[in-house]
Amino acid sequence: MSLPHSTDGVALGIPEDAMRRLAEMKPGQATTLFTSDLSVNEFLLVREAGFRPLGLVLGSSIYHVGFQMGRWNRNQELETLSQAMYHARELAMTRMEAEAALLGADGIVGVRLDIEFKEFGSDLAEFIAIGTAVKADEAAIPDGGWRNNKDQPFTSDLSGQDFWTLVQAGYGPLGMVMGSCVYHIAHQRFWQSIGNVGQNVEIPQFTEALYDARELAMSRMQAEAEALHAEGIVGVQLLSLPHRWGGHTTEFFAIGTAVRPLRPDHIIDKPQLVLPLVD
Repeated sequence: MSLPHSTDGVALGIPEDAMRRLAEMKPGQATTLFTSDLSVNEFLLVREAGFRPLGLVLGSSIYHVGFQMGRWNRNQELETLSQAMYHARELAMTRMEAEAALLGADGIVGVRLDIEFKEFGSDLAEFIAIGTAVKADEAAIPDGGWRNNKDQPFTSDLSGQDFWTLVQAGYGPLGMVMGSCVYHIAHQRFWQSIGNVGQNVEIPQFTEALYDARELAMSRMQAEAEALHAEGIVGVQLLSLPHRWGGHTTEFFAIGTAVRPLRPDHIIDKPQLVLPLVD
């Protein structure tokens, strides 16, 4: 379900005002001002890792999420909704990556991917991707550069502290990878519900449904990482998002940062115990 990547901002739907802002922020222009949503500590650690912030980049997509019926008594994926939720996020991510590419960035750190359902339509949701575009100092560029195998800036939702630790240990981010599955969980029949009253008992159809839905989301996330030739995925989050579909339909969303080794040796600093001073 992945979209083709492009650096053509107009083709991807980046507005003219954003294109003008990016042109003014591009290295080599009269202004050297950057914007960032990193905290002070994160900003300093990203600089310590050898990266210079270029500016805040974002992508947005307001998407009409359609409707799909699920059978009342059957566990099943609602594939139309799964594809809609994935495609909308991919649109937002692709536009954010295009903004970073226009700045000449090597990557995007501290990425947030949010969903907000709008009041002007119960089926309309805005998908927003936002992060700080960064460029590596000359001394911090590894063999092969920082861009991934699709020649796109890397993306990472790791904190500034985790990003610094990752790079210091000899690993680099390739990109944020994700998987989505919207699943309808079967209702219990009336006599089944009555029979469970007052009992400690597993509900197999619920267990199987949630297990299956999570596995589908996880496998799709892993497939994205394999396409990037990643060694692994760190910082994985597996979320259950009910949105506005009711109690028996939910989205399972898996997201993390795919990583690769930068060198064969990995020097990992040992944790140190720090005790606070007490008056």
